[in-house]
Amino acid sequence: MTEISSQERDYLPGMGKHYLLPLYDVVHRVSALRGVHEQMIALAGLRDGHRLLDVGCGTGNLLRATGKRHRNVELFGLDPDLKMLARAERKFRRDGLTVRLDRGYAQELPYPDHSFDRVFSSLALHHLDTASKDEMLAEVRRVLKPDGLLVLADAVLHDHKHEHLRDNVGDAVSKRIAAAGFTVEPTRMKKLRFFGEVGIEVARVH
Repeated sequence: MTEISSQERDYLPGMGKHYLLPLYDVVHRVSALRGVHEQMIALAGLRDGHRLLDVGCGTGNLLRATGKRHRNVELFGLDPDLKMLARAERKFRRDGLTVRLDRGYAQELPYPDHSFDRVFSSLALHHLDTASKDEMLAEVRRVLKPDGLLVLADAVLHDHKHEHLRDNVGDAVSKRIAAAGFTVEPTRMKKLRFFGEVGIEVARVH
């Protein structure tokens, strides 16, 4: 695991509170999030030799599933939480997967321009405030190669009851991605067990 030096930022942990980290993988299992990840992997159209970055990779579940299906794709994961990354690293070691894990923030990706063929983000966007969402998407566009693909899944609401998800109402996410310089396909909706709906966005650099 590589720790990238970066200006420290506040961030919302994967479960909302650091002490809830042990529940992260339990929630992943009971919510049927695996099905969302399988759909994301299929939509990415990965090929041998591709370089893939998972922004907000958490404990590595999406990268782990990707690596098992695509052994010849170069995998990178980024997350601000070192404890999450440590759990991910242990999983990859058990599975014999090679993944580069970096500590960092979605708003300032520590990679050169045009570094990746594909970028994943799963249930990370809603952790960011409005300005940071736009910064993240600008950074994703910067690190993607021409004609690269972003596959992003995030919670979708149909009202404004949850303030931290106010930017995820209706088709707000797809509009935000399009405004960042992507051509966005129609949103694919998938229900989670107990946790509402997730919208999966597929967006190509244009």
